[in-house]
Amino acid sequence: MCARRRELLPVGYFHLVFSVPHALVPLIWQNKRYLFGLLFDASAATLLEVAADPARLGAEIGFLSILHTWGQTLQRHPHVHCVVPGGGLSPDHSRWIRSPPHFFLPVRVLRRVFRGKFVDGLRWAFQSKQLVFLGQCQALANEKAFAAFLRTLSRQEWVVYAKAPFGGPEHVLQYLARYTHRVAISNHRLLSVDSDHVTFRWKDYAHHSRCRAMTLTSEEFLRRFLQHVLPKGLPRIRYFGWFANRRRGQLLPLCRRLLAVAPPPAEANLVATAVWQCPVCGSPMRVVELLTAAQIQQQPGHRVYILDSS
Repeated sequence: MCARRRELLPVGYFHLVFSVPHALVPLIWQNKRYLFGLLFDASAATLLEVAADPARLGAEIGFLSILHTWGQTLQRHPHVHCVVPGGGLSPDHSRWIRSPPHFFLPVRVLRRVFRGKFVDGLRWAFQSKQLVFLGQCQALANEKAFAAFLRTLSRQEWVVYAKAPFGGPEHVLQYLARYTHRVAISNHRLLSVDSDHVTFRWKDYAHHSRCRAMTLTSEEFLRRFLQHVLPKGLPRIRYFGWFANRRRGQLLPLCRRLLAVAPPPAEANLVATAVWQCPVCGSPMRVVELLTAAQIQQQPGHRVYILDSS
């Protein structure tokens, strides 16, 4: 989190979400690694292209994207959250272009561009034999059937929406702390668990975010939960534009200079305040092991850890 704090700029931040039609979900789950990557790439390319359009913002932007694959009831719902500073660099990198405080980019334009890029990516993936087709998707292995499938997707209205803008950089930090490493369901939503059933709380967004309770059998709960395990090594958080790793070191300081803000504190100071300190000797304290309540109760005796910090 210290690293993310150093990257924040003193501007407003916007929150956009890119989703795909439900008809695509079975195919995505049979090709998770490739099509999750396409979801990242198509949404990022959409933001970069529309923001660079002189008729829109006319700026080079930087942002981070976070992949979520679930809905409130743990069903499959792949979507990407994008956290974007409100503005960007001019094409010649000579000035900072600010976006209006409550508007970033037109959502209707984003939807059309995102749909076109994702469908083009699917077409190329089929032609280059990057996809597998199993079970209910097996019919799509036929070239004519897949082309008809793409035409159907191109006629649909895809979902891209802008959530309420963040209040400021401190709200961005709160969001990142809560959601960047989030799993499909958090513990506070679990209402009861026994050997046969699990009951959890969920928000019904179709009815004004009304809170409801759902009870599933243990097997069904585990099935829904485990289908959100990502392929090994697949990153859930990615950076684009001048936030990309190969450009951040050069362009992020430039953004600060153009915004006339001071550079962040030295790395050493941030690290020193980020660790726990022993109240007696003042030495840094580090987590050695995390135990659940059940594990603590099962311990036959107390184990003593002696750390030599000299």
